[in-house]
Amino acid sequence: MARSLKKGPYIHPSILKHMKRIAPGSRAVIKTWSRDSVITPDMIGYTFGVHNGKNFIEVKIMEDMVGYHLGEFAPTRKFIRHGGRMQKELEQKAAETAKEKETVKEK
Repeated sequence: MARSLKKGPYIHPSILKHMKRIAPGSRAVIKTWSRDSVITPDMIGYTFGVHNGKNFIEVKIMEDMVGYHLGEFAPTRKFIRHGGRMQKELEQKAAETAKEKETVKEK
């Protein structure tokens, strides 16, 4: 269920407090754990350090991010790769072709 329009978008109060102290476009990073805060047009140009459960991921706010939540730009899961015999064979073939290209460039 969406938030009521008369309430407006949710923004954590501490984010607003830090935004007043820092000028947009500066290199300062505003660290936050509030992944559910909505990005508003006032936030364009700021850099946020969004916590993903382990560390802070820096997110520079652009115009096309308005309306989304901060947490959408800081993934919490890290995809490594699918395992198995077929994947290993594909990786070996890719490594062999890369070596062949390097030897051709050297000649």
